[in-house]
Amino acid sequence: MNARLKDLMKGLDDLYPDPLCSLEFVDALQLLISTQLSAQCTDARVNIVTKELFKKYKTVHDYAGADPDVFEQDIKSTGFYKNKTKNIIACCKTLIKNFNGKVPSTMEEMLTLPGVGRKTANLVLNTVYGIPGLVIDTHAKRLVFRMGLTENTDPVKIEFELMKIIPEKRWGAFSHQLVLHGRAVCNARKPKCGICDVSGYCPKKGL
Repeated sequence: MNARLKDLMKGLDDLYPDPLCSLEFVDALQLLISTQLSAQCTDARVNIVTKELFKKYKTVHDYAGADPDVFEQDIKSTGFYKNKTKNIIACCKTLIKNFNGKVPSTMEEMLTLPGVGRKTANLVLNTVYGIPGLVIDTHAKRLVFRMGLTENTDPVKIEFELMKIIPEKRWGAFSHQLVLHGRAVCNARKPKCGICDVSGYCPKKGL
């Protein structure tokens, strides 16, 4: 790891010493559902929706047997609700059919679930099962480009590129730190470079 990256990570550690997932959940299934709902939606909005959703749908069987028309209305405010409804119901049917109703604990198995890509899989695997993974969401894509850590725009390519330079034990925390910093300071439209404590390690700041 070069000196600039080491200093950057130290700066993020100082800013966000105990970074956690901002989605609210109590088990792997709830986090899986929340993460699917979070596509093109803020975590804050998802947490508002799931507060009631998790009271109504308590088990994987509840989701698998949900009435699509009703479920669409339950999650409508998260956006793209028709596609999310289709994927979540299909995902839970697959959990019942292939995994005895349990959320699997390997990347290979997670990727067989409808609506689940590497971002969702890495978040669940790392947060619930403690398996190292880099979560490349819109915040991560933006920040690592500005920070000069990648020239790629494809999330999977970015993930594998970062795996080579970020220590494995830091993958989870680093992912959460990028999200937190992206929301608080390094936003998409108007990054607050003037108050950013790590802007000195950011060769493409403002882009």
